[in-house]
Amino acid sequence: MKFGLLAVVVCLTALGSCTSAPVINSKVAVGESDQRLAHAFAEHESDFQVEGAGTVSRLLPDDTDGSRHQRFIVALKTGQTLLIAHNIDLAPRIISLAVGDEIAFFGEYEWNEKGGTIHWTHHDPLQHHTAGWIKHEGRVYQ
Repeated sequence: MKFGLLAVVVCLTALGSCTSAPVINSKVAVGESDQRLAHAFAEHESDFQVEGAGTVSRLLPDDTDGSRHQRFIVALKTGQTLLIAHNIDLAPRIISLAVGDEIAFFGEYEWNEKGGTIHWTHHDPLQHHTAGWIKHEGRVYQ
């Protein structure tokens, strides 16, 4: 009986670690923005401005279809991951960005099944949208 229960717990734990849904570690302080993003992910919410911070976990090739975007994945303290799509036609590229770097961001959240996307991390030349930004190594990219 104990072995069967242990097998179920191991299977459920393994399944939980395969999803991109945030797993909150009680030993890690989770900020309000991480909680807001976890809620937005769970509820499939989109189209709201959010400020947050995370660790770069993966660098991706630029998106060159239409406006060019520097793309990278950021992991939050909750375990949730976000795609950052930073418009490099309107804002400077973050040249020294590397896996393991800490960044802060302010932009618009869009839900997707992998954790979400942050975009509008730049100024709006027409001033119709709230300006966003990315902070990396003491510099603001906008």
